[in-house]
Amino acid sequence: MTKIKFGMGVGTRVSPPDVAAFGHVVDLLERHGFDSLWVNDGVTAGSLDPVTALAFAAGRTRKLKLGTSTLVVPGRNPVLLARELASLDALSGGRFLPAFGLGRADPAEHQAFGVRRNERGGWFDEAVPLMQRLWREDSVTHNGSRFTVSDLTLRPKPVGRMQVWSGGRSPREYDRTGRLAEGWLGSFQTPEEAGAARHEIEEACTRHGRSIDDDHYGMVILYARTAIADRVGAMIGRVRPELTAADLIPVGADGLRATADRFIANGISKFVLIPSSPPEDWDDELAWLAPVVHELEARG
Repeated sequence: MTKIKFGMGVGTRVSPPDVAAFGHVVDLLERHGFDSLWVNDGVTAGSLDPVTALAFAAGRTRKLKLGTSTLVVPGRNPVLLARELASLDALSGGRFLPAFGLGRADPAEHQAFGVRRNERGGWFDEAVPLMQRLWREDSVTHNGSRFTVSDLTLRPKPVGRMQVWSGGRSPREYDRTGRLAEGWLGSFQTPEEAGAARHEIEEACTRHGRSIDDDHYGMVILYARTAIADRVGAMIGRVRPELTAADLIPVGADGLRATADRFIANGISKFVLIPSSPPEDWDDELAWLAPVVHELEARG
């Protein structure tokens, strides 16, 4: 049976609202039995650095899995990144969940990472397989269009599975997932769109002679406890102008249950929840959310 699991996305501009709250939120997630903590990436987004934040969280927790949602690969040296992430995984006892992406289609982000938009796909396609080899092999030699290494052995090796998940919601990104990744983490999609995405990824896996486990399809869900703020609706309008905020953001416990059930019916089993507005009180927020999450996990 596929296990349903829920994690929490924090560390973005709106969640939590300040750096001082981060450690307390991490402690609460461990205490309430959430499956995982996810930190987003983006130099211009006003967010914490994901690897630094997750290393901090690893030292405060024992069970919480630690994920990036998603870590931008283009613009980062894959050898140094592979070493950094392997160290995080080893120090956390194998709890790291690497989810990678191309980054936002934002000129300011491209400038910050030093990669033009049309270079991102090629960079990703070379860097990710190189990192995977460095985690699993000794004496790696690679001579690519961007990076060259000779007889390189990475230490320490990860102690966890280090199965790469990728994001995206375009046919090209679905093909890349089927070609390179062991899982998919979608965002800003309806349950029916997620089901169609899974089907496309499975077709891509077949084309490339690969497979992805049934329980390795996930979704980031923004939720509202009481009502969707106007500014959140405006943000959805920019990201998905053909949809409304109500199409993507469940409201209240009943709305979250219903939306999760629709995703589960469409083959999605891993979830990253992000409050669409900063909670006034994280203790109260997670005390309210945890029973809903555990009910859904038990039903799955």
